[in-house]
Amino acid sequence: MIQNTKLLLDNSLQVFFFDHLQEFNKKSLNPLSQETIYYSSLVMDNFGESSKLFESDNNRVREKILGIKLMESIHLPKEKQKKSLKDIAETSLIICGYFSDSLNKKLIDIRYYEDLGKIAYSRLNSFSPEVYDVPSFYKMMAHHFSDVTLLMSLVSKKYSADSDPALPWLIVKNRKAS
Repeated sequence: MIQNTKLLLDNSLQVFFFDHLQEFNKKSLNPLSQETIYYSSLVMDNFGESSKLFESDNNRVREKILGIKLMESIHLPKEKQKKSLKDIAETSLIICGYFSDSLNKKLIDIRYYEDLGKIAYSRLNSFSPEVYDVPSFYKMMAHHFSDVTLLMSLVSKKYSADSDPALPWLIVKNRKAS
């Protein structure tokens, strides 16, 4: 018996994610910039390798402890701090977006990871004030963190095993005052 599975033929995982993020972004009342969609697809592609979500400690694999990494990053040299902040921000983004369901049974909720991601992106902005020719790009990522994670979550749900392909996808973003 052949199961109903979807075969994905794309040049790369990044292109696949870009196309699907863009698809949902076009349905949004307040679409995000192309640079934000592009960057988000790169993050998703980077975490296509599950080992990027974890770290090794004494030959044991464990989840990254992002809160501690954020506190420790202050004491790192500039280049290592920049790398650490980017890892914290992007790991938070992918956890809150694509893997948000994994937080359902955790003690720490999604808001914790959102806050860590926003803080990391805000701090990262001081190291890289312009990315993709966009001034304050990482500050913008902090501001639109929840919007980006919503799009990622929709892509995740679209391709999950228990997704109903007949569901209509309407995107209404929660706009909080910043």
